[in-house]
Amino acid sequence: MADLILHHYQTSPYSELLRLALGIKGLAWKSVTIPNIAPKPDLTPLTGGYRKTPVFQIGADIYCDSAIAIDAIEAVQPEPSLFPAPLGQLGALVALQAGGATFSQAVGSAMAPFIDRIDDEFFEDRKKLFGFDRDRVKKGAPHLTAQFNGWLARIDDALSDGRAFLGGDAPGYADCAAGMNVWFQGNFGLKGSRTAPFPHVAAWIARVEAIGHGSPSDMTAQEALDVARDAEPMVAERVDQDSGFTAGQSVVVRTEDPGADLVAGTLVRLTARDVVVLRDDPRVGTVAVHFPRIGQIVLPG
Repeated sequence: MADLILHHYQTSPYSELLRLALGIKGLAWKSVTIPNIAPKPDLTPLTGGYRKTPVFQIGADIYCDSAIAIDAIEAVQPEPSLFPAPLGQLGALVALQAGGATFSQAVGSAMAPFIDRIDDEFFEDRKKLFGFDRDRVKKGAPHLTAQFNGWLARIDDALSDGRAFLGGDAPGYADCAAGMNVWFQGNFGLKGSRTAPFPHVAAWIARVEAIGHGSPSDMTAQEALDVARDAEPMVAERVDQDSGFTAGQSVVVRTEDPGADLVAGTLVRLTARDVVVLRDDPRVGTVAVHFPRIGQIVLPG
């Protein structure tokens, strides 16, 4: 099996989501540390411009967004499943919610007490990409905190029946995604105070964090580029007939974020679940860049 490579940085919440998923699987993986702001010159040859974190790599297949990376991890090693019964694939919908409005509330409520200590360069980057700025967080802090506490209360209610994890007895994708929001509070020393009113949440996040991260080992960015250069993309062509696109067409893909960069390539897959483009770069040759369909805008190139 080709190396599993995670391009991430330590304090990235979505990276923690994937680290936990790799831990559930007990997998060995390579860790490439990337900058937390643009530019990311050793990542762009792989992604074509997508610069959010994390990025997951298997050979010359590059997975942009944790949702599509979860599918790749599940395919590499199906057991233990990231979608355990009885919740099953509904875990993906729990994860989608946790990564939506609740994620913004988790981040804003955690950062607000420390907002003036965070450097301007970080906010300039996030404002350009997401419209996320210092004044907006300051003004919205009470509401963001109230909303996040409301979400914690609902999670506490869900866990009050004695289940160990959100889906039942075994951890899965839902726990990884919801867990990253609570974990992120710990980056600012707030996890204990946030979970104190919610004892079921406190016990659950302790179980989630005890899963660990599998077996990571360091890899340099150049080594990851070399892996892609020496491999061939492994992707099955399929473009749904009602999509309005055809295989082999030049397209651009971008996330829904207001400042998202465009990724240009040749369309090879477009389904209700995924988007894949082939693109060439002199440092890596041909790579397949994979996206989840949800959250992406696809346009003719």
